[in-house]
Amino acid sequence: MEGAPQEIRRLSSADLASLNDLYNSYIVNTHFTFDVEPFSMERRREWLECFTAQGPHQCFVAGAPGKICGYACSNIFRQKAAYATSVETSVYLADDAQRQGLGGRLYNTLFAALKHADAHRAYAGIALPNLASENFHIEMGFVEVGHYHEVGRKFGRYWDVKWFEKVLSGAGRSMVT
Repeated sequence: MEGAPQEIRRLSSADLASLNDLYNSYIVNTHFTFDVEPFSMERRREWLECFTAQGPHQCFVAGAPGKICGYACSNIFRQKAAYATSVETSVYLADDAQRQGLGGRLYNTLFAALKHADAHRAYAGIALPNLASENFHIEMGFVEVGHYHEVGRKFGRYWDVKWFEKVLSGAGRSMVT
């Protein structure tokens, strides 16, 4: 995968096993996700159902069908209806696909698609320490908006999370005239 340009396309069901393997490696080896148990394929198939081609919840992958090396997605930020135009974004890359610009290409593809969706703001929570992810999100136009202290417990210790925000639409602060 290293050095080769990667095709970026919408997630398909053929990519689920490869995506699941990639994400599960983050679950068991890092504190970067607060999931603590690997996803089963059944749970991953349920997860796939939340994505649409037109709405604010979308997912793009890089790599050959069935053999992806990264993905970026936008998903539900919070369950309450008033949050519907806010999304939480994530990007995950295989080790040998990092630091090659692929994460930025995936995010740019996602943000371009979100311009045509009813999405107003994107949020990214970064478990600390993770300076590479903080710098990446700042480069992608996110700004820091908060810091939660010891909000998650994994691997027998507590972890902080910094929250970042990105403006997706140019609409004003208020829809009331």
